[in-house]
Amino acid sequence: MTTPSNPFDPNAWLSLWTRALNPGADAPADRRFAADAWQKDPRFAPLAQGYLQLSALMNQALDAAPLDERSKGQWSFALRQVVDAMSPANCLATNPEALQTALDSGGASLVEGARLFLADMSQGRIAMSDGEAFEVGRNLATTPGSVVFENELMQLIQYTPVTPQVHQRPLLIVPPCINKFYILDLQPENSLVAYAVAQGHTVFLVSWRNVGPELGHLGWDDYIEQGVLQAVTVTRRISRADRVNTLGFCIGGTLLASALAVAAARDEQPVASLTLLTTMLDFSDTGELGLMVDEAMVAAREASIGQGGLLRGRELAQVFAALRANDLIWPYVVNGYLKGQAPAAFDLLFWNGDDTNLPGPMYCWYLRQTYLENRLCEPGGTVQCGVPVDLSLIDVPAFVYASREDHIVPWQTAYASTHLLGGDSRFVLGASGHIAGVINPPAKRKRHHWTGAVQPEASDWLEAAQQVDGSWWPDWTDWLRPHAGALVAAPRKAGNSEFPVIEAAPGRYVKTAAA
Repeated sequence: MTTPSNPFDPNAWLSLWTRALNPGADAPADRRFAADAWQKDPRFAPLAQGYLQLSALMNQALDAAPLDERSKGQWSFALRQVVDAMSPANCLATNPEALQTALDSGGASLVEGARLFLADMSQGRIAMSDGEAFEVGRNLATTPGSVVFENELMQLIQYTPVTPQVHQRPLLIVPPCINKFYILDLQPENSLVAYAVAQGHTVFLVSWRNVGPELGHLGWDDYIEQGVLQAVTVTRRISRADRVNTLGFCIGGTLLASALAVAAARDEQPVASLTLLTTMLDFSDTGELGLMVDEAMVAAREASIGQGGLLRGRELAQVFAALRANDLIWPYVVNGYLKGQAPAAFDLLFWNGDDTNLPGPMYCWYLRQTYLENRLCEPGGTVQCGVPVDLSLIDVPAFVYASREDHIVPWQTAYASTHLLGGDSRFVLGASGHIAGVINPPAKRKRHHWTGAVQPEASDWLEAAQQVDGSWWPDWTDWLRPHAGALVAAPRKAGNSEFPVIEAAPGRYVKTAAA
């Protein structure tokens, strides 16, 4: 589809309506309007064409507006929400597919759509997956293991080895605390946890508690001390290893790096390597999420929940969905409410709807110190657990992974971590987005990734990088193997006398729903 170059030229608007009334000359290239009725029916094709060209003109007008980049980005986000909502595909009267489905079903699709709408209203969210198809511990998070430690904030899971020998140094995984850990252990065929176990690693994993009001007083330091550092200590005591390998995903990586910097400030180096998956340590470019954070917003949060209270997981989920409304909101409105089609069973989207609450003080500290003031990347810029934090003191090998189409952690921002950490870094860039890029098992032979030596700038790295077909997981395990120590007999049971088994994995904490 072509649009006029000057949105303020009256001829641009004349061209818009001319093309809208002659849709065959310029068929819309948009999956919302891919059906024949949108392209050939004279009642609906002009709607699709007119909508798309009007949207393009509005975006061009915003691009030409005399605004600074941040203001333009904020207005662009707001405009996209309005434009996406105004799509003729979202309205029954202007959606030929929904109308035809209603005719073919004798109105049954509309009755079912109303039922789905009321069900979603009662839950307070748009369902993206069949809520009855999955259950944590039954067909999600099923990798065998045991909970070997717990406190008020987290449980520590030790997974059962499947190889006769394991590497001497275990692998400790710190998942994000804003979501449930089982994104890394969805089902056996796409479980990063199961894959790591199969490679001969004794895997430990932090399962964060879905906090309620009684834990609304916890702060960032609690997540460092009671969470990450406690998990490192228990993992070392159970494995009797000199050091452990560590992996952090998203904000779990931010917590992990912060904890290791705290340990370094205490003259401790308890880990042999650090893996960061789609993690930000330098928050100078935070993408569209950063556009929503300013002094007034953070101050309001601090006043309301900064001294105690909860950030509800549902609120975060709505923000993330708004970043990709045409993927995570409107398709489910159209298919569900207009066409009467219940969402299919999809493990990743089931996980996406499993909300997790955060303590207000922890969330507010994170917002101010990272997204608003970007102090974490400054040596001594933050004081955590009573010590000034300097990421360059983390003098261990690091594997830094980013996803090229990540809308939450821009890959260039993740790349900046290679220059903040004190040890040698390897950077790998995967295809796809924040989640799909990470959860890419080798057996599926999907996508590709890029590898190359670390360069001064991200653009230099990409220019010199080599594209490799398939998953990045084998590259990571090849890198991790030399840091994992010699092979020893696999442990016959989980835990030890100091840390006996509490319950079977995945444990109670991950099954707790957000109130």
